[in-house]
Amino acid sequence: MLAFMTRFDVDLFVIGGGSGGVRAGRVAAEHGARVAIAEEDRWGGTCVIRGCVPKKLLVYASEVARTLEDARGNGWTIGETSHDWAALIAAKDREITRLSTAYRTRLEKAGCEVIDGRARLVDPHTIEVSGRRITAAHVLIATGGRARRPSEAWITSDEAFHLPALPKRIGVLGGGYIAVEFAHIFAGLGAAVTLVHRDKLVLRGFDPDVREAVTKGLTAAGVDVVHCTELSLHGREMRAAGRSIEVDLAMAAIGRDPSTRELGLEEVGVVLDARGAITVDEYSKTSVPHIHAVGDCTGRVALTPIAIREGHAVADTLFGGRPTPVHHHLIPTAVFAQPAASCIGMTEPAAVAAGHDVRIYRARFRPMRYALSGRDEQVLIKLVVDRASDKVLGLHIVGADGPEIVQAAAIAITMGATKADLDRTFALHPTTAEELVLLR
Repeated sequence: MLAFMTRFDVDLFVIGGGSGGVRAGRVAAEHGARVAIAEEDRWGGTCVIRGCVPKKLLVYASEVARTLEDARGNGWTIGETSHDWAALIAAKDREITRLSTAYRTRLEKAGCEVIDGRARLVDPHTIEVSGRRITAAHVLIATGGRARRPSEAWITSDEAFHLPALPKRIGVLGGGYIAVEFAHIFAGLGAAVTLVHRDKLVLRGFDPDVREAVTKGLTAAGVDVVHCTELSLHGREMRAAGRSIEVDLAMAAIGRDPSTRELGLEEVGVVLDARGAITVDEYSKTSVPHIHAVGDCTGRVALTPIAIREGHAVADTLFGGRPTPVHHHLIPTAVFAQPAASCIGMTEPAAVAAGHDVRIYRARFRPMRYALSGRDEQVLIKLVVDRASDKVLGLHIVGADGPEIVQAAAIAITMGATKADLDRTFALHPTTAEELVLLR
């Protein structure tokens, strides 16, 4: 065990028990640091409790409706079916409880002191939590973010995970990850869904071909996609684009803000930006040298694997003898629409704007899985390649299994793969992924 600073109660105090904070605390403890970590809610943070994990469980449940539709074309006789929303939510809750407990247990096994309660800084080295004051050589802020809500008339995805029953008519406001995914979840489980978004295409910032494909996918799933710049909600009536839309529930999915209020940060000299995000450098260090911050509260890239990487890097930098910066590029990501959208690297417009002379390789085809069911759904695979170097700048896929394909391809692209590298790779037939090495 390594020995660190001794004039403080702990070497590291972590505020926030989500993915980034838990990884940092556990790794720091494994390096020999004395670690205390506090969480005011449930262990696991946004991802485990009210984000990626429960969302994906609901995606899986809603996709069953597509499978049942396709089964008949494959010779299955399907009788009357129904879905029990309450049973799904209960099963989801059991799994989330299991995972939350596992997060806490791993921290304790690593030797961390685990504290339930809201922590705040009372001076640069002192944290107050659960009636105690604890001094720390280093402090890590990993408090995540909070969903924006236009007014109390709207719920957010936080509450959507705990609805006692699935409403028959649901309005969703937004066009990002959460809005698109929940529109599909609700529609797949039987609700009539209206998605209201200010752009004509959803997923702003994604490649234009991806945006178009995902927007068409929403319509194909029965979601009423409404483009408008002004929206009002009065009781059960949404007014958008000159229409009156009756809804039983309205859910806003318009982004999240850093959760940094009332932590004592500004009082001790930590600089925040206009949104309240903590300003950090590539080592996740704030304006106060011994205070670091990772994850959504920094306003960098709000994705769970990024928070985990940042937290691990902080622990290695401070206690592992390995200064580790984190550079936010070539990040694979996925939107679990139905079908899913996934990508890594540059979009076509971004590559052009960066000065690249690009070659575009694109394929659209109906995958074999729908040959017998007749589902009218295509896969999109798009490569953005630099003409001069032949280097793959971006990969974009919309289609079943796309996220799994992109995760594997991300290894090659991160290593600097060229189009020639893909061309000389043998195809694995018959798969959707083989098209990646057959594009001409």
